[in-house]
Amino acid sequence: MKIKRILVSQPKPQTDKSPYTELSEKYNLQIDFRPFIQVEGISVKEFRKSKIYILDYTAVIFTSRTAIDHFFRICKELRINVSDELKYFCISESIAFYLQKYIVYRKRKIFCGKKKFDDLLKIINKHPEEKYLLPLSDIHKPEIPKKLEKNNINFSKTILYKTVMSDLSDLTDINYDVLVFFSPSGIASLLENFPNFKQNNTKIAAFGPTTTKAVKKVGLKLDIQAPMPQAPSMTMALDQYIKKYNKNGKK
Repeated sequence: MKIKRILVSQPKPQTDKSPYTELSEKYNLQIDFRPFIQVEGISVKEFRKSKIYILDYTAVIFTSRTAIDHFFRICKELRINVSDELKYFCISESIAFYLQKYIVYRKRKIFCGKKKFDDLLKIINKHPEEKYLLPLSDIHKPEIPKKLEKNNINFSKTILYKTVMSDLSDLTDINYDVLVFFSPSGIASLLENFPNFKQNNTKIAAFGPTTTKAVKKVGLKLDIQAPMPQAPSMTMALDQYIKKYNKNGKK
């Protein structure tokens, strides 16, 4: 049996020049995309319960585009005029550029790291006088708040959005040769939507150490793992596995 059908638990790429398209053409695969989780913004009522007053802060720390979207959404819903003096500290240049969706970029005080939070933290430490706001999801890595605390940064975290499981009831089955996951929440959604799911011959692919751990924790067999030294991306890991598996007919 060769691998022919793959389900990726993410939204479909917006461009046909995706690595998944190349993978599909290379091995004549059917690759479907379906998010197993989705992000929902918290309501104004929920936000007010946090007792966070945005105008009390002089700087915001952004670690994702989603955080930017929901920060400005909640400001709009609360009819808050964001001060021109507000400083923005972004984990990467690409996230900093995303701010252009909401502000006149060249007229604001924007600082950015090099993708790793430790790089951004060095910059934050040079501005100890600021009062920082850190927008997060309900499911987030605790390392970032811990590092800010360890460095005695004056900050508050605020939950502006949450991860919820998608309703997959329209999928009559989950009969794919490979299921691809990118977060522990995706694994939880699989079992929530399909409580009687049996892995059998289905291959499980996981991206990242926390997703890998989640797969094993629920008793599923992990077949494809990324990133790895020889496969830094999920499509590269899939490519290498499929090439070997389809040639041998087995792992």
